[in-house]
Amino acid sequence: MSDFTFWDVVRNLLTGLQWTLALSLVAFIGGGVIGLLVMVMRISKRALPRNIARTYIELFQGTPLLMQLFLVFFGVALAGVEISPWMAAAIALTLFTSAYLAEIWRGCVDSIANGQWEASASLALNPLEQLRYVILPQALRIAVAPTVGFSVQVVKGTAVTSIIGFTELTKTGGMLANATFEPFMVYGLVALGYFLLCYPLSLSARYLERRLHASA
Repeated sequence: MSDFTFWDVVRNLLTGLQWTLALSLVAFIGGGVIGLLVMVMRISKRALPRNIARTYIELFQGTPLLMQLFLVFFGVALAGVEISPWMAAAIALTLFTSAYLAEIWRGCVDSIANGQWEASASLALNPLEQLRYVILPQALRIAVAPTVGFSVQVVKGTAVTSIIGFTELTKTGGMLANATFEPFMVYGLVALGYFLLCYPLSLSARYLERRLHASA
């Protein structure tokens, strides 16, 4: 294994795992905030915000994440602004995530019967209050599974960011595999790392669904 011991490999992979986790959290939290705003625009009764939101969603859903990474990383550099691989990865993955979350949540909101909107309107609530107090609590129960499912895709999607030089778990694994000449062992540990990040998300989804349905 060259000059690397097994624990040297594990220690380096844990560092890559930390960066993968950090990028996933930034992308999901930032994407959630932007996605919620885009979702509200998407269900607006006004044509302008609705069309802007639809175009935004279609743009990021209709183009590969890899291309979006290149455009952010190299496009900003062409404008004369230096940007690190970490920053480019965070921006691109956040925008990508926001578009998908907006559409997931829009579908969950649209699944709520129109009668709920009409009933909340009879309580003299404005549209945002109807959404906050009546519609979103019901849509939340529907949104848990697809939202958590997509969060798993976000974690695994961080692997693409290695193409612009961001050293996350997959990039770290590739460098260690080349240095140790032990690709099976190294990539086996990389796979284990992704599993350790993603499996708790699946467990949390089941827990949240049970809690939400029990309180319904």
